[in-house]
Amino acid sequence: MTKITRRTFGIAAGALAGSLAFSPSFAEDVTIVVNGSGGALAQTITKIFEEPFTKATGIKVRPTAPVSLPKLKAMVESGNVEWDVTELNGDDVVTATKAGWLVPIDYKAIDPDNKLPAIAKQPTALVRASYSTVIAFRTDKFGGKTPQSWADFWDVKSFPGPRSLENSPKGNLEFALLADGVAPDKLYPLDVDRAFKKLDQIKKHIPVWWTNGAQHVQLLIDGEVSMTSSWNGRITPLKNEGKPVDITFKGGALMLSYLGIPKGAKHQKEALQFMKFRMDPVASAEFVKQVPYPGFVPGMMELLDPAFAATLPTSPANAAVQFDFNSAWWADNLDAVQARWNEWLLI
Repeated sequence: MTKITRRTFGIAAGALAGSLAFSPSFAEDVTIVVNGSGGALAQTITKIFEEPFTKATGIKVRPTAPVSLPKLKAMVESGNVEWDVTELNGDDVVTATKAGWLVPIDYKAIDPDNKLPAIAKQPTALVRASYSTVIAFRTDKFGGKTPQSWADFWDVKSFPGPRSLENSPKGNLEFALLADGVAPDKLYPLDVDRAFKKLDQIKKHIPVWWTNGAQHVQLLIDGEVSMTSSWNGRITPLKNEGKPVDITFKGGALMLSYLGIPKGAKHQKEALQFMKFRMDPVASAEFVKQVPYPGFVPGMMELLDPAFAATLPTSPANAAVQFDFNSAWWADNLDAVQARWNEWLLI
């Protein structure tokens, strides 16, 4: 359902420029609740999307956090739905769709001219952004050498020093298999036993398993680790500031983030209006300049400086060296693999 095919990445960049048409519907007595990740990202979304949306429509927006699939489930099943729009990751979309916790998206309302590429339009969720989990590293630790693969991440002799990985099996199993020589297009279904065997080799070199984006960045900046898995958008700004850090997209996990409408949401019409507003190419380009997690908004890429666009995870060159993270596989297998992961960490 959410598997990405690389040939689709050129579609958004080649789409006609111009803002999606928007018909104001002034309804000052309506407030929609938009559930998201919170933090600095939420502040950027408020400034670029939510406040202008209210100014254009009269529909107020109340952001809330954090994203929680269990809470979505509880709200829908109890009939007491607080959210009108919620962020979702790929495997949560799969799970929520199968369980009936999301309503079908009316793309005639969001994309009346049918300009959005198919990859951006899941039946119950609209792609909000794309991002990559990649290798980030110190540029002053390896004598001028730069790691170029997960095999290099595992190679503590050629690239000495402690590492960090996220405290989650998602992504790490794929990275372990890539380090063990599995071809990117042969990853799924994942060989879980083989992945854990490979993870055994690197485990003692992981003093900290990071749990949030700020943590792994700080570990790298402070020099507590020489390499870490990282979200691409966390490192580029630091590199631009002159910090001795960099990333490689080679072997990266390309992932999608979505917006969905919970079943039973009180303001579904207004939620669709907000989602349509999120498709404005000018606002989307400004967002990506501040938070380099692009979606597939038609006309957006043409508004970006080509040199900057080349640093994004969806640029053709970067997309070509990453693997397509298979959210559907994780939706079917996460519970069992997570239990094994938790036990493995204690060994």
